Order: sequence, then C-alpha cells, then structure tokens
Amino acid sequence: MICERCNDLKNILLSARGITKKYNVGTSTLDVLVGIDLDIYRGEILAVIGESGAGKSTLLHILGMLDRPTSGTFELNGEYITDKSDNELATFRNKMIGFVFQFHHLLPEFSALENVMMPALIARKNGSGALERAKMLLAQVGLSDRIKHRPGELSGGELQRVAVARALMNEPAIVLADEPSGNLDHKNSLMLHDLMWNLADKLKYTFVIVTHDMALAGKADRIVQLHDGKIKEIQKQYLNELFSP
Repeated sequence: MICERCNDLKNILLSARGITKKYNVGTSTLDVLVGIDLDIYRGEILAVIGESGAGKSTLLHILGMLDRPTSGTFELNGEYITDKSDNELATFRNKMIGFVFQFHHLLPEFSALENVMMPALIARKNGSGALERAKMLLAQVGLSDRIKHRPGELSGGELQRVAVARALMNEPAIVLADEPSGNLDHKNSLMLHDLMWNLADKLKYTFVIVTHDMALAGKADRIVQLHDGKIKEIQKQYLNELFSP
C-alpha cells in the first residue's frame, strides 16, 4: 500500500526485525509476539489492529522502549536500541518518542500547562522555551483557555487533547498511541481523530496508533494486523470484511 503522506518510501524511521515476546506463566510459556518484522516510514500514520489479547499493546510498549523484547532487534532514527542500558533508554525515549494512552495518565496535582511541560522539564530543557512551546501546543489542540485547569476540572476529551499536546512537547520522532479514543464517547472520539490527523499533516509527525476503531484505522496511511503473534499488512478495502460478523 502506498503511503500518500510519505515523501520517500525508502525513508524508514523505525525498523524492527525478529521481535519476539514470551512470558512465563506458571510452568508454561506464553508466546505473545512471534518474529515481528515491521518498518515504519517517516511522516506516515500506521494503524495496528487485532483482537483483544493479540499483543498490540505489547508491541507498542516494545517499540516505545517501555519493555524489552525477548529476542530481536530494532532501530529508531538510525540508532540501534537493543543494547542500550535502562538509563540510556529512558533518556532516548523521552527525547524521541511521544506517548498517548487510553487513560491520559496526567498528573492530577499539576495544571494542563504543567503536564504538557513535564517531558521538557525531565529533559532539563530551557524553562522559558518549554513554557512557550507548551502554550503553543495547547493552543493547537484548542485548549488555550484551559491551561491553568487541573485534570479533575477537564472533560474526557480535553484530557486526551492535553495528553496529545504533552506527547508532542519534545518534538519526538514518533508518537505511539494506544487506544487513544477508547475511553471517549463517539463525538469526542471523532474530534480526537481529526486533531491527530491535522497535527500529522501540519507538523509532519509519524503516528503509530493501536485501535479497535475500524473508522479510525481506515483513515490511516497503512494498516497492519496482529494475529497469533504475527503481523501482516491489511488492504483498506478488506477492512470491513475482516471484522464483519
């Protein structure tokens, strides 16, 4: 499938090879991922679909360096990740990857502005520069009038928009979203989807989105399906047939 958003299909941002993930369950072994090979191109929106328990979140956590694979290698932006120490991974992850989760994971005691700034503060970036960028990002997600509000004072849709702004704070190479609209009603889901696509178009970010929402998946540049621990690319015209009763 051609990625219309990508200027150069040879311009691979992330390349994973032979990724496996096994868990010991009592005396047996559970194989969640079985030899995943995946290339992600700069500037594309990739949707990852599959049934519950197929390993979608596990794959995203490995690509986001929140977990290590049992075996296999991958590189991001030309750097091999496999041999990095935990401290090196944490620094690299904060710089290169933005995360949006189903549940926003905002810090309740901080304002929207402070939550968005957090990745920059962790990276010890210039305070005034971080402040201005956080304000700019909140404006881009339509929350200029809510910057002083804490998470408890925001709606579900607003919380996820703050989470998107936070994910973009350090100008990451890639944004990984795990069921970003899974906790929202239909109206707010559509607003969040449109927001992510508009940001991808304007700011040229690369998005990998794990979703069970076929309408969202259908808007992506490419779609891959996880099944039995393996991955395959899905043509859009077969998407509805794949999940029809």
